[in-house]
Amino acid sequence: MSRTGAQTLSPPASAGAVLSFRPASWGQGVKDSLLKYRIELERLPPDEPGIPQACHSKVEENFDLKRMFLRMFLAVVPAVLLPLSAISQASSSEAPAGQAQPSFKYEAYAGFGYTSLNQVNQSRYGLLGVDLSVTRDWGKYFGMSVMGNYYKPSAGSGNGTATGNPGDPSIYELLIGPEVHGNIYGNFSGFFHGGMGVEHTGGEEMSPNLSFAGGFGGGMSYNISPRFAIRASGDRIGASFSLRDNTPELAYSPHRTWNASGTVGVVFRF
Repeated sequence: MSRTGAQTLSPPASAGAVLSFRPASWGQGVKDSLLKYRIELERLPPDEPGIPQACHSKVEENFDLKRMFLRMFLAVVPAVLLPLSAISQASSSEAPAGQAQPSFKYEAYAGFGYTSLNQVNQSRYGLLGVDLSVTRDWGKYFGMSVMGNYYKPSAGSGNGTATGNPGDPSIYELLIGPEVHGNIYGNFSGFFHGGMGVEHTGGEEMSPNLSFAGGFGGGMSYNISPRFAIRASGDRIGASFSLRDNTPELAYSPHRTWNASGTVGVVFRF
């Protein structure tokens, strides 16, 4: 058989490498056979016996690369984002510190107030007056307050008298005690305080007209500026007085009563 004649190669019966070509020349036949061999190998299943592992490891290597790149991505992203997050938090926390934040140790309050008059028997109306206090702050949440008030005008009239109450009553109190305060939300702040001191009831011929007093209260403030705020608060103060028109025969026996009071006013910090 000559080299230029038609040449036929029969493929083996197995499903292995299938070679089937009829080249016009020897060189062209070699190229066609290699191409055909490559195409047939790519079509073979991975577990075909007799085929080297390297022939079907292309897909497996691609999956390995993808897994490797995914792990690298998952490791690099947190490593990059976490320091940036920490830097941004540090910057945001340092920004307010860089500004000159005012710090005040004292807080003065003055307001208009009302109190009940339960220590005066047969009284019908409470009294109006002024409420004053000064608070010395220690730290962010604690302080010590000195509170004073004076009530004289009646909240009503009638019952045959100008004040609507028997006699011409008046009250003043002087208390001192601790205070707990803090910010609630935005410009709103709250506080709770207690106090002990002395209370005087005048204009009723009581004996005694002075009594140990004590109580508690609280309220809220709205800050309109670093120095100024508007406050509304209420207190419940107890004291012991004898009844009106008491006599020595009754030993001027005192009776403890509790008065509720409320006030609205302005806070000034310095």
